[in-house]
Amino acid sequence: MLFLLTVLNVVYVLNPNLQPLEDPAPDATPEEIAKVAELKKKREEDKFTCHGHILNTLSDRLYDLYMSMQSPMEIWKALEEKYNTERQKKDAITSKANMVEDMDLVPMVTEGIESLEIGMITELNIAMTDKSYNW
Repeated sequence: MLFLLTVLNVVYVLNPNLQPLEDPAPDATPEEIAKVAELKKKREEDKFTCHGHILNTLSDRLYDLYMSMQSPMEIWKALEEKYNTERQKKDAITSKANMVEDMDLVPMVTEGIESLEIGMITELNIAMTDKSYNW
């Protein structure tokens, strides 16, 4: 989703350090006033676009939860927190499963090695009793 917002040049509205646009000074020229008004209009349009694209990528269940949020930054933070929490839970479960698997594998591996050694010794003894031209 971040890629799409970057391509659309609207990802900047998700920046937590984004400063609000200041109103022009009372003694500003008409060009400066028009420029500030244009920048404000662009930012509002970009927020609307970003908000819409974020909501558009959500499933119906998540859309219903997040559609009441007005700010795209608010939605982004909530989603980021939700998915980071899920990722941490999955990582914790995976690491616990790996620890259990590692503990169970040690006896199995040593047992496998012992049976392999016995099999190799048996094969060598059989080979030694046979004549070399039978090899």
